[in-house]
Order: sequence, then C-alpha cells, then structure tokens
Amino acid sequence: MINLILADDHQLIIDGISNLLENEVAINIVATCNNGNEVLEQLPNHRVDLLLLDLDMPEMNGLQCAEEVQQRFPNVKIVILTMHQEKALIEKFIEFGVKGYFLKTISKDELIHAIKTIANGSEYFPADVTKALLKKQVIVPNITQSPLLSVLTEREIEIMRLVSQGFSNKEIAEKLFISPRTVDTHRTNIMRKLDLHNVAGMVRFAFQNKLVE
Repeated sequence: MINLILADDHQLIIDGISNLLENEVAINIVATCNNGNEVLEQLPNHRVDLLLLDLDMPEMNGLQCAEEVQQRFPNVKIVILTMHQEKALIEKFIEFGVKGYFLKTISKDELIHAIKTIANGSEYFPADVTKALLKKQVIVPNITQSPLLSVLTEREIEIMRLVSQGFSNKEIAEKLFISPRTVDTHRTNIMRKLDLHNVAGMVRFAFQNKLVE
C-alpha cells in the first residue's frame, strides 16, 4: 500500500485527483491539505510514503514546504504537481531532490504509473517535463567523449538518447518493443553506472557527449 498526502489549495483539484485514485487498491490518500502548514501538521500523524505537492499555496508555498519536509521527514518522497513548466524551476526542484515533477495536464494512467514507479524507489519525469529541460540547453563542448560511455551497453545508450529527446518511458517501451518496467530498470542502471542522481544529469551528460544534437 502506497500512503500519500495530497496538497493543493484548490479543492476542485483535490477532489478530482482523489476521484481518479479512489479505485486504486495500491494507493491510499491518508490526508489532503490546502497549504504547507497543514502538510507539516499531518505528516506526524500518518505513515506517509509520498507527498504530492502543489507549488502555489497560501501561508506556506510548495517550495517552502518541500524544504521543511526534506529536513524533518527525509523518508517522504516529494513529487511536485503544478502548472509551471519553466526550465529553471524544474531544474531547481530536481537538484533539490524531488522524485517527480508533473504538470497538471498529466493523464490518469500516467499519474498512477508514476506514483507506483516512485514508490518503488525510482524517479519519474514525464516527457513534457523532460522537453522543458531541453529548452535553451547550454552545452559546454567536450573535446573527447567521456570514458564512462564505455560502461554502458548499446541498449542503455539508446535509452539515454531517447530520454534526452523527451520521450516518455511508455513511448520508449513502444519504440523498442520492451516493457515500461524494463525501461525503468535501464534508466536506473544508467544513473548508477554514470553516478548520476536525476534526469537533468542524464540529459546534460547525453548532450555533452553528443548522443543527441
């Protein structure tokens, strides 16, 4: 069972997501909150695996809340759910350590898949977020490719190239005739081998080593 807290200052959003998830037996919404202060009040009262967090909230916004949760409840996985897709903001949260960043246009099926993926220990950044990261990408050209490329298999390089082009796990799975779970496994192995900690690092590595143009 994945226990999560949903925080958004619009009750319509809370009700809508709650309705989407109500028939998912593996996902349990233990509390809903309208601002960051309520999140911090609720967290000690429940065993929480994942916090689905809006950015624009009164009293304590999503960024302030995420910082507090990271310090006081480090085992809670933080996922941002917002309408903001500015590259700098996404990068800030990725570097900060959030496990996912979703736009509110995300589909029901992808949201459920993403929650389960993150609860199982991986990160999840949908294709629209990855594409936002690619905008105005500034690359420092390398004279030679990194020797770390030699530790990757051809399939891992192929998957890193597709991730960096903005394809979702589902789209990559369809292109390569493998399962999304297999794509997740390859992504995890790529980051482990290259000592990367988020999708932004993977995208940067791919561009710097001219795996994508």
